[in-house]
Amino acid sequence: MTQSAESEFDFELRVCAWAERNWPPSGAHDPDTTALVARQLGTKHRRWDTVIVEADTGALAARARFGPKRLDSDLLGVVRNAPAAWTWYRDALPEPDYPWRYVREAVHRAADRGIVETRQRRNRIELRRKWVYPDWVERVIAIENKPDLTASAARALAGQIEHDIALGLADEVWVATAATDSPIEPVLLEDFPVEAGVLVLGGSSTGDDEPSSSDGASVAWHPRTLAVGERGTRILDRPTGGDHDRSAARFEYASPEWKGEKRLAIAERAYERGWRSYVDTMRPDCRHFELRRDAHERGRDVLPWCAAKERRQTAAECAGSCSSFEPEPPNWRSAAWPIEGGPGSAVKRLLARRRDRRRPDAPE
Repeated sequence: MTQSAESEFDFELRVCAWAERNWPPSGAHDPDTTALVARQLGTKHRRWDTVIVEADTGALAARARFGPKRLDSDLLGVVRNAPAAWTWYRDALPEPDYPWRYVREAVHRAADRGIVETRQRRNRIELRRKWVYPDWVERVIAIENKPDLTASAARALAGQIEHDIALGLADEVWVATAATDSPIEPVLLEDFPVEAGVLVLGGSSTGDDEPSSSDGASVAWHPRTLAVGERGTRILDRPTGGDHDRSAARFEYASPEWKGEKRLAIAERAYERGWRSYVDTMRPDCRHFELRRDAHERGRDVLPWCAAKERRQTAAECAGSCSSFEPEPPNWRSAAWPIEGGPGSAVKRLLARRRDRRRPDAPE
C-alpha cells in the first residue's frame, strides 16, 4: 500500500496535462467555457501548485486583443478604466493611493504595448481606449499536489487548505494525490476540510512506452463552491493546540474588492504563462534534455526526461550545476532546418506552440 515515489514536480506536470484535457472532471464540457491551466501561481502569502482558470470562450477571444503578455495590476487599472473619448488621464482613472507619476508611467506602458491610445494636448496626457477589457474570468480553481501523502505532509497540507478555504480566493480548492492499491484511498482518511475536493491520479510516471492500466483520474470527494464574492478571512497565526498553548489566533479580513483584483491578476498570469513555462527555469540546452511522451496520457503530451539519469528529472536538479550537464555543441546551435538553433530552442518553440493553442485568436 505504498504511494507513488515520483517527484512532486513530475506529478504536478501530469496533473496539469490531465486537467488541460479533461477539465471539468465531471466530463460535462461546456463549449462556451475554456479552461486555462497554469502552475505555481498565487499571492505573496500563498502559492498554489496548479491553477485552472475557467474562462468565457467569447470573452477570452476579446482578451486576446490585449496581447499574449499578462496585464499587471497597474496596466489593468488603465485598460479597465480607459474612456471611450479623449480624456485627461487624471480625470479618466480612479484616484490612486500612490503618486500619480506611477499612474502616468502605466499609461505610457499601455500605449507602448498598443492597448490604449494617448495624445498630448495643452501639456496634458490624454487617453482613450481601443477596446473594452472583457469580463473573461468565470471561475478560479486551486489544486494542491501531493503524490506521496505521508503523515507529516498531510498535516502541513491540511493547514494550507484551511487557509485557502477561510480566505475564499478560489472558487474551488482540491487536493490531488496518487492512487494506491488500498480499497479506500488514504487521502480520504486525512483531516482535510470537507470543503476541499480530492482528485486521485492513477499510476506513477515511469517513462515506459506502454500506458499504465490505471491511467486517468477519478474524483474521490467533490468540493464545495466557496463564497468568492464575500469577505474572506486571512489566517495569520493560530495556536498549535498543545496542552500548554494559550496563545490567541490572529487573522484579518480580505474585502471582496481585494479578492476580485487578486483573482484577475492570477488569471492574467495564467493566461501568459500556462503550465509549460517550466522549461524557462530548466536547461533544455543540455544535450541530455529530452521530451518524452507521458505513458499515462497515452502519448498525448510530452514531459521532460533526462537521458543521462534515465528518468524524469526534477526542476531543481535540471540546472547548470548538475554533474551530468553538458551544453549543446556549438555546431548544433548554429544548424539550420530542421533544428534551427539547436534542440533546446526547438523544445522551447514546441512548448510555446502547445501553450498558444489554448489561447484563441483575437476577433477581427
